[in-house]
Amino acid sequence: MKAACGLIAALSLAVSEVSGHYIFQQFGVGSTKFGVYEHVRKNSNYNSPVLSLTSNDLRCNVGGASGAGVATLDVKAGEAFTFFTDVAVYHQGPISLYMSKAPGKVSDYDGSGDWFKIYDWGPTFSGGQSSWPMRTSYQYNIPKCIQDGEYLLRIQSLAIHNPGSTPQFYVSCAQINVSGGGNTTPNPMVKIPGIFKATDPGYTANIYNNFKSYTVPGPSVFTC
Repeated sequence: MKAACGLIAALSLAVSEVSGHYIFQQFGVGSTKFGVYEHVRKNSNYNSPVLSLTSNDLRCNVGGASGAGVATLDVKAGEAFTFFTDVAVYHQGPISLYMSKAPGKVSDYDGSGDWFKIYDWGPTFSGGQSSWPMRTSYQYNIPKCIQDGEYLLRIQSLAIHNPGSTPQFYVSCAQINVSGGGNTTPNPMVKIPGIFKATDPGYTANIYNNFKSYTVPGPSVFTC
């Protein structure tokens, strides 16, 4: 009987963990929301996170190395875009946006080139408490000054809700073709994997113990 109760508890915990996961599966521009995986590369690991800091899956998730069958969306530099999740982000941690210019067709690009960060959503602190942007959509704008061309647009949720355990990366990549931009070369440029270290303070932070400030892992945010 005791063993059965233990098994039930373990199964309940497993179900809870899985149900707490989420996928960035839809993309929108302006007021238009497109279909599931219409412009977002479909991952093959359902809603499971990427855990390894050295895995190429950090770029666009498991199964996301190719964009075959995914439509590339035309967008204007400066235009607002939105990533949508299947369920609200469930785990505390920062949300970040990255871009990488494809050398040719973005559908053929595996993300092995240079990346730059365009935005971070981190915690806010008030009255000794912290709060995180845990919601179902994240909107920002394509930088106005970047060069025209095809890009991977990557969203990343770094879940640090369980101190002492390996943080979890929830990532997705949309395929876009930017026009109307400028001639600025973004900086700093980084490689994924490679930019994140196990010793990064934002990677190892304990959000439940004396948590008063936070630095989002990765490079500084590029602005025009």
